[in-house]
Amino acid sequence: MSLPVNIEDLIKGAIVETERIEYKEGWNPESVMHSMCAFANDINNLGGGYIIIGIAQDETGQPVLPPNGVSKAKLDTIQKELLELSNKIIPHYFAVPDHVKFQGKDILILRCPGGDNRPYDAPVSLSVKTKGRRKWIRRYNSTVHANRQEEQQLYELAAKIPFDDRINHQATLDDLSLSLIKDFLRQVNSPLSEQADSIHFPELCRQMQIAKGPEENLLPVNVGLLLFSEHPEKFFPGARIEVIIYQDEVGDRFSEKAFHGPIHTQLIQALQYIQTNVIAEEVRKIPDQAEAERFFNYPFDAVEEILANAVYHRSYEDRNSIEVNIRLNKIEVLSFPGPLPPLNKTNLNQKRIVARDYRNRRIGDFLKELHLTEGRGTGFPKIYKAMKDNGSPQPHFDTDEDRTYFLAILPIHQRAKISDRTRDQAGVQAGVQAGVQADLNPTEIEILHACVEGEKSSGELVENLGYDTRTRNFRDALKNLLEKGLLEYTIPEIPKSPKQKYRLSDSGKGLIEKVLNHDLPDDPIT
Repeated sequence: MSLPVNIEDLIKGAIVETERIEYKEGWNPESVMHSMCAFANDINNLGGGYIIIGIAQDETGQPVLPPNGVSKAKLDTIQKELLELSNKIIPHYFAVPDHVKFQGKDILILRCPGGDNRPYDAPVSLSVKTKGRRKWIRRYNSTVHANRQEEQQLYELAAKIPFDDRINHQATLDDLSLSLIKDFLRQVNSPLSEQADSIHFPELCRQMQIAKGPEENLLPVNVGLLLFSEHPEKFFPGARIEVIIYQDEVGDRFSEKAFHGPIHTQLIQALQYIQTNVIAEEVRKIPDQAEAERFFNYPFDAVEEILANAVYHRSYEDRNSIEVNIRLNKIEVLSFPGPLPPLNKTNLNQKRIVARDYRNRRIGDFLKELHLTEGRGTGFPKIYKAMKDNGSPQPHFDTDEDRTYFLAILPIHQRAKISDRTRDQAGVQAGVQAGVQADLNPTEIEILHACVEGEKSSGELVENLGYDTRTRNFRDALKNLLEKGLLEYTIPEIPKSPKQKYRLSDSGKGLIEKVLNHDLPDDPIT
């Protein structure tokens, strides 16, 4: 049975936090039983974990590579004993075994998802001379028995299966898309992707833990519908991201775009849209210095981390969407509800935040496999570092006393041009909306603005827009402006001439003059 994650990334701890991985050089049934019980109890709601047999670990808990592996004869023995160990855990709990080849050695991986019937307990020892049972948990990189307070916490957790891991009784397996599942498995380089077409679809869903229940009534869980349904908003009305770009300080003029579909696709598309239409690099010449100063109005890494965390940590029971408000001097990302305790209004702006509970443990796992978010506790430091490295002001995070919302604010770089670009876009958009010209997107607007100064080659336009390369979005915008008659070639008879440049047509000049009241030069300087 193949793993739904990349094996090398798993073993090296690149996807799953090391505290969710137990490395074992050889077969120790008592220790394995305790670790299975601990992952089943999943006291921190992290999604269980993995026991990797055939790889030793050093004193820091890291794998020792290359591995020693497990002999094929021993693998057969282990898999026979697993059933007996599973029955010794109460309630009975069954890990999912997978035999893999890693660096030329046979390895056995036991996938141990968080159980639905917590708390679990297991014998203190497999020896008939030792009696007693304990509830086992993971504490950092170790498996230990729970103390009295932790046992109470397990009983409290038993009453609440995380929302993203609950069965959705309003849906059926027909609401899950095989093509979306296969795309995901290919993206994460899972060995399961090669078998997806040959495995019975219900079994594929069960292996990925996106469906639960008896064979006769197997149903999707919420995380499956959020990532692998074409229209998750059918079940979760607030499952969308809205990006609003404001073009004045009052908020009367703005453009708005909503992103729908699987939540990881929404996230990727919204980030691409922001990167193309909002993020801009500026270059400032410094007197008596050869190297110019370069900075961004907003560092993309910070925007990416904030929006990914909003997708990860929001409640999908809430009907409110994630809002990304691009204002003249800041970006605001608003999601609902607020953070879970112990985070509150007072401690939210600490640079390092340690949280115990996570609202969407399964969503977090999938986003980490796609490299859309990182391990626990790294988000806030990454945001602070990105802002500092760019020379930007510190970010700010806010909620209210009842934790009903979470607001992340990224101030614009102090020396970035706040008004010219945004207000110019507002002028053209206002003209567009009034019927002056058919639909122009922000990239098309910026190209027109760059050509106000005179003829520009495609390379010069790319540099003006702050891109590193000629993106598909840039090429499409250039093509659209030519087709709309707002731009024209300087060498129309040879469109692909290496000396080709672009200039405003009469229609383009008229649009710029009418909407933005620009004084265009009579003889543009090329």
